Amino acid sequence: MNNDIINEVRQKVDIVDIVSEYIPLVQKGKNFFGVCPFHDDTNPSMSVSREKQIYRCFSCGASGNVYNFLMDYNHIDFKEALHILGEKAGIDIGGVSVSKTPNKYDRFYEIYDIANKYYQNNINTKAGTKAKKYLEKRRIDEELIKEFGIGLSLDSMDSLTKILTQKDYNLKELEAIGLVSNNHDLFINRITFPLYDPSGHIVGFSARIYDGSSQNKYLNTKETIIFKKGNCLYNYHIAREYARKIKYLIIVEGFMDVIRLSSIGYKNVVALMGTALTDDQISLIKKLSNNIYLSLDGDNPGRNAALSNGELLTKAGLNVKVITLPNVDGEHDPDEYIIKYGKDRFDGLLESAINYSDYKINSLKNGVNFSSDLELSNYINSVIVEASKIDDEIRREIILKKLANEVNISYNTLEKRLNEYLEFRKVTNKKEEKKTAPQPKTRLSKYDIAAYNLIYAMVNNSEIIKLFEDKKVQLMTKELRSLASEICYYYKKYGNINVADFYTYLNDKEELLTIFNHITSMDFDDDTSIQAINDYIGVLEEYRVRQEIKRLNELIKKETDPIEKSKIAEKIRLLRIGD
Repeated sequence: MNNDIINEVRQKVDIVDIVSEYIPLVQKGKNFFGVCPFHDDTNPSMSVSREKQIYRCFSCGASGNVYNFLMDYNHIDFKEALHILGEKAGIDIGGVSVSKTPNKYDRFYEIYDIANKYYQNNINTKAGTKAKKYLEKRRIDEELIKEFGIGLSLDSMDSLTKILTQKDYNLKELEAIGLVSNNHDLFINRITFPLYDPSGHIVGFSARIYDGSSQNKYLNTKETIIFKKGNCLYNYHIAREYARKIKYLIIVEGFMDVIRLSSIGYKNVVALMGTALTDDQISLIKKLSNNIYLSLDGDNPGRNAALSNGELLTKAGLNVKVITLPNVDGEHDPDEYIIKYGKDRFDGLLESAINYSDYKINSLKNGVNFSSDLELSNYINSVIVEASKIDDEIRREIILKKLANEVNISYNTLEKRLNEYLEFRKVTNKKEEKKTAPQPKTRLSKYDIAAYNLIYAMVNNSEIIKLFEDKKVQLMTKELRSLASEICYYYKKYGNINVADFYTYLNDKEELLTIFNHITSMDFDDDTSIQAINDYIGVLEEYRVRQEIKRLNELIKKETDPIEKSKIAEKIRLLRIGD
């Protein structure tokens, strides 16, 4: 790894500028603060230091330099983060070799990559003629087939299995990751759509019948060690770049909807992997944009899905709008609608999308018998409850005025009920805040505090490194000793040290990086005095002595020779008096 160029790239970009492309930052004093994207954060708990070129979250402990931020935020590896920053810095990093950190799932990713290439090759052979004709009928041309990696599994029980086993992949692992069942191919005579994890690895397939077979329309990869349906969104790895650029994301139900929208220029689209969003999927969505458009099917299940998913996204603090598809002539989904009416009509639906709160309020009247006092009362209360969730006072007033006219009840009566709900919500929110208040952190021993302060000081002041070596300081654990050793080595090799560059150096040393993250996330003083450092070294020496006395006491219990016992006892005495 060419550290000089890697550090040059980091030094030519400003972490504040990069992070602010992803989350809004507000300057407070010399640092910048924003809502942390690495945990369910509502109050700005992430601090970004322009001076040190690092970030840290005071709540979840996430910390690092600009490379770490991009890698964790985008689910990318170091090489990809380097390319992104190199382009921004105007530095050609084409010839820079970066050692890839081994991943325990790399073998499984390789298997899926081979399988996908095999399926893609099949669809371009004579055996794929019928499948291509089917796709043409669905308005999926060669360009879209290539763009989405669409392939074909053959009408054979073990064509893929043979290829993979010949490459020394065993049947047990092929079955474990969902490509083989009972020693035979899982996908037979189906059009295949590769499924990707957020980092862009193929981890599964969704395979569709195309020849009128009576089998289930879709057959999907089972949940495996690398494929968790609730952790993925279809097309996420592509949509993330476009959604960030144009500041909004469209969510649809099916793969065909994504493909169709892509064909008319909407690349910022993801599809659900089921009907209801999971917490992990919502976290992924929040990383792309705060502005979400739901374009789900226009039938009853689609409308219900829009209501349930819109509720989840709104609770997560996102701005949600709903694209309403007219349910006419059987065109229930975006794919069918666009094929029939074209891009311009869909553009119009997008432009006229309504806020989720308005969509939900409009839906509340569905099926209500307005001549029934009970149903009318329930409807009025439901609308007021929804209005109480809206922070904008003007919008609340507009909703109440519309409701007053609609149901012929005085505005003042509705306003009184609204105020009751607002007060109730205020009390409820306070109770929830108490429940979810952060628990006190585990108390550190004085030895932990001394060791962490010392290591933190070493990466901020090279004089402390020299002091550490001169005094031959011994730290408590193997991990801390290794971390201190790496700091000393780095300084000797490069002649200087700072926190931001040292983060890059630790990138492929996962265990040490975890400890370093923990240390830098603490609120230590940047300018610790030499006297304080000497005090910390004294505390660590005390720990060493106590551990040595403990070891000698254990030794003396086992010793049977009186002379040896006497020698050990003398060593203990000298340690206790500090000799």
